Amino acid sequence: MSAMAPTYEVRTGELDGFETLTLRAPGGELEATFCPRAGMVGCSLRHGGEELLHLGAGLREYVETKATMGIPLLYPWANRLAAFGYEAAGRAVSLDRASPLVQLEEHGLPIHGLLGGSPYWVAEAPHADEHGARIAALLDFRRHEDLLEAFPFPHELRLEVRLAGPGLTVATTVTPSGEVAVPVAFGFHPYLRLPGAPRREWLVELPVRERLVLDGQMVPTGEREPVSYSLEPLGERSFDDGFASLEPGRPFAAEAAGRRIEATFGERYPFAQVFTPAGAQFVCFEPMTAPANALRSGDGLKLVAPGERFEAEWRLTVEAA
Repeated sequence: MSAMAPTYEVRTGELDGFETLTLRAPGGELEATFCPRAGMVGCSLRHGGEELLHLGAGLREYVETKATMGIPLLYPWANRLAAFGYEAAGRAVSLDRASPLVQLEEHGLPIHGLLGGSPYWVAEAPHADEHGARIAALLDFRRHEDLLEAFPFPHELRLEVRLAGPGLTVATTVTPSGEVAVPVAFGFHPYLRLPGAPRREWLVELPVRERLVLDGQMVPTGEREPVSYSLEPLGERSFDDGFASLEPGRPFAAEAAGRRIEATFGERYPFAQVFTPAGAQFVCFEPMTAPANALRSGDGLKLVAPGERFEAEWRLTVEAA
């Protein structure tokens, strides 16, 4: 009789008083932890026992102040809006700047959507076998008046995370549940780090062809300029830039100290933000379905009609270099 193949696992745990779900590869070489009741945020990614996420001031601080960390979902808009109102799918919306759902950036503009640290996610039953591990959670906008006031487009939002082989796949599904189309302008903000080497030595690969021109408030103007980057050390460079015309099939990557992290965006993520302030010990390769401010500008904005659904995937892969 042949030996049974080693299986993946999903383990429950607790962090800062919140229940967590950890997907674990056989042997524990790769582990990923998410917290459904804290925004379904990714709050740990460990490879060979070492943490690969910048966790800031921790999960509790993220829930209480929306100080992003780990792998947060930016929804229903990624990064900045240029003002406290927008018009999309035939509906005009005014955002309440005093709302506890709204986070402000350094210019006083709304940033990162409405779901930072949200307790509204409902976890589904996890699954694990010899092929991989899977967790998922659902958020129904119809059940939450505060969300509908700021984003009046009834729909269900589902987030599924799968661990298989050396990679973690994050799949997001938007399904309208009302009579109006749902605008799609979300993204993710993974804070990646490479322990064992200073950031100046990290080799960074950016598979982009165009940079979005930004105004003084870091909002895209609608103009683009050609760019090209070679695989080279991050050095003293810093980034807070939006990009378009991503090279199909090529990953964003960071490599150092014998480890390589790749972020590969599916075709439903045609835009990206790269963020690493000077001296920061992290780099963010952010998949975006539309550029920042798309709810106002309409640039790259997609609409999901009733009876249809929108699905987007991106993947993190971690391997020895």
